[in-house]
Amino acid sequence: MKNAEKPIFFLFVSLILASSLVYTATAKSTIEPCSSNDTCNSLLGYTLYTDLKVSEVASLFQVDPISVLLANAIDISYPDVENHILPSKLFLKIPITCSCVDGIRKSVSTQYKTRPSDTLGSIADSVYGGLVSSEQIQEANSVNDPSLLDVGTSLVIPLPCACFNGTDNSLPAVYLSYVVREIDTLVGIARRYSTTITDLMNVNAMGGPDVSSGDILAVPLSACASKFPSYATDFGLIVPNGSYALAAGHCVQCSCALGSRNLYCEPASLAVSCSSMQCRNSNLMLGNITVLQSSAGCNVTTCDYNGFANGTILTMLTRSLQPRCPRPQQFAPLLAPPDTVPKDLMYAPAPSPDFDGPGSIASSPRSSVLPSSGGSFPGNPANGPAGSVSTASSSISHFCITFLISIASFSFVFSS
Repeated sequence: MKNAEKPIFFLFVSLILASSLVYTATAKSTIEPCSSNDTCNSLLGYTLYTDLKVSEVASLFQVDPISVLLANAIDISYPDVENHILPSKLFLKIPITCSCVDGIRKSVSTQYKTRPSDTLGSIADSVYGGLVSSEQIQEANSVNDPSLLDVGTSLVIPLPCACFNGTDNSLPAVYLSYVVREIDTLVGIARRYSTTITDLMNVNAMGGPDVSSGDILAVPLSACASKFPSYATDFGLIVPNGSYALAAGHCVQCSCALGSRNLYCEPASLAVSCSSMQCRNSNLMLGNITVLQSSAGCNVTTCDYNGFANGTILTMLTRSLQPRCPRPQQFAPLLAPPDTVPKDLMYAPAPSPDFDGPGSIASSPRSSVLPSSGGSFPGNPANGPAGSVSTASSSISHFCITFLISIASFSFVFSS
């Protein structure tokens, strides 16, 4: 009788171990339910899996290479900067457009053409740095047999993103989809991105401060919001603090001053044909500011960018009387295109907001759509965003379960 109980015991223990492996291999990602067709500016936190040209990085995500450089405050005036080779393991912020697809926020504008030796797993974990899972790619492309991938097949890559109405605690914000690394802590991520643990927990509907490698967090970045008219093609432009963005067909460069909420735009340094940038009834050009001290205060006149419509750069002359003359704007310093990853940033707890260090390639996330009622948790500030958290186990867990059950079955047969 005792011998007959042994295989049952082994099976029980094996299933317990398998269950624990499922738990430890689980990764979480934040999902924002949506119901409208509007879009927003969003960012992806991406780690280069190999040395790549700026243009190659941009091609991976089908975005403008100059926009990638400016999002990371990299100087675009360097000769042939689009062909500059960026080092492996460099962490970059990739600007993308976030849409509402099948009731959730995500980006589906990225396509990848398969190469020899590609698998869905290598595309997800290596090429796209854990921003997507192999299961998500398989589902998005209705791949029946993932082991059979023809070279040259074009695959849609669904990527995570969030909008939350472009605000965080009622202030302008852009959301960064960040893949958690093994060395990351929520405290470190909050500190590096100038936010709080409470805010990160609220945004990501977390019940506690614990994070695991492969989790994808929506990180709110302070930003400057435009006030362009609704008919402008760049209506709703939001620029993250410490970053730059191009507008008006590469004619205008906008920046969010460090520690400020005021968007400042000026002519871009690119050699392109542009319409007039002079403010009407004034000698001032776009970006010009004049100050005149008087007994009543400081008279400030600015020539501001007001959007791009019908091929025309819209400008607006603004006059105001202020108690004291404003100090010069402090912008994020433009960096030379990097050739190496600084060693002092190799093991940072999380990337900094100004120049982001590298991150290791994390395990792929697993996510599924949650009900649109998605939970917030107590203490969520008024008008603050709250996403849903989805969890699922990785494929290695299924392998472990199968392996352990096989051992248990073998034990049962052997004992019999």
